[in-house]
Amino acid sequence: MQTLNLFENLVVDAPATEGIKYAGSKLKLLPHIFQLIQKVNPETVLDGFAGTTRVSQALAQAGHRVIANDISAWSKVFGTCYLLNPHPESHYQPLVDQLNALPGKDGWFTEHYGGEPNSGCSIGEDNLKKPWQKHNTRKLDAIREEIDRLSLAEVERAVLLTSLILAMDEVDSTLGHFASYLNDWSPRSYNKMRLHVPKLIPKTQSHAVYQGDIFDLAPKVEIDLAYFDPPYGSNNEKMPPSRVRYSAYYHLWTSICLNDQPEVFGKAKRRVDTSDTVSNSAFEDFRQNEAGHFVAVEAIARLLRTTRAKHIILSYSSGGRATAEELNGVISSVGRLVETLEVDYRKNVMACMRWTNEWISDAEIPNREFLFLIEK
Repeated sequence: MQTLNLFENLVVDAPATEGIKYAGSKLKLLPHIFQLIQKVNPETVLDGFAGTTRVSQALAQAGHRVIANDISAWSKVFGTCYLLNPHPESHYQPLVDQLNALPGKDGWFTEHYGGEPNSGCSIGEDNLKKPWQKHNTRKLDAIREEIDRLSLAEVERAVLLTSLILAMDEVDSTLGHFASYLNDWSPRSYNKMRLHVPKLIPKTQSHAVYQGDIFDLAPKVEIDLAYFDPPYGSNNEKMPPSRVRYSAYYHLWTSICLNDQPEVFGKAKRRVDTSDTVSNSAFEDFRQNEAGHFVAVEAIARLLRTTRAKHIILSYSSGGRATAEELNGVISSVGRLVETLEVDYRKNVMACMRWTNEWISDAEIPNREFLFLIEK
């Protein structure tokens, strides 16, 4: 049994990235992810659950060819913005200035998600809490309408939508998601929303961006390394599964990207397509099947088996539904566990590095994140 204790001030360089507030963000984990990536030195990397694309952004800046995939519309928009854009910042500044100059107007977003700042509380006219003040949702309505009116290439549209989402994220009155909103207006919600050109990445590789089921993509692409961070869901048994899904948490970013003005429901006015009756991802399914195995763990096993890569980095949170014993068995069945990094989020430091299944003993400790480097 070999365990290496690491100093708390261990620093591994990782390129700077930008993104929204996100429950699954890997911003703090990036240096540790790159520590494992450097051991493999891959040319092409699949970021299978790209989310806000922070990992993809960092990989692209480090010179890797990136294939980014996620089922969410807003992740595809981010990926297109950061990975596929061929233009310099100067190409977008006039467009951003044009959008910032628009007068606000009442529209669908203001009707459902805007509240008055007069009182200290964030209650709207329908007596429901709101994520934004009306002076910002009116700008959102005007800008979103104008983006659809302009003749834009897909990449240009993605850059402007990314700019809009980043700007709205800076003035929200939430805990970082849109499943519920604060009782009182946050200080930042009083600020005026203003667009800025995102921190664009020079395009040096032929990256690819997909929006689809990872089970459809993983067997079809040949890559050197895959990074998988499945949405394991919450360990709160009393919480309905849809309430911890990312489609439910970030439904408003979907609505901004699609501008489809969907039917909404509930106090948070979520999209109907994120309701409890809609099927969730297998990775977020905490049920056990007839054999007594977690559905989520079997989904991970299937993914690891079918991925066409020599190496895989798998993220696992101690708050996930998967049991450590089952997950360890899955990893052993598909390849060799080369290395495990364990990160303590309470201290934001690496706790230790392991080469055996010793990690299982720490899997029940809260706020722990594990990174497994697997060789197939």
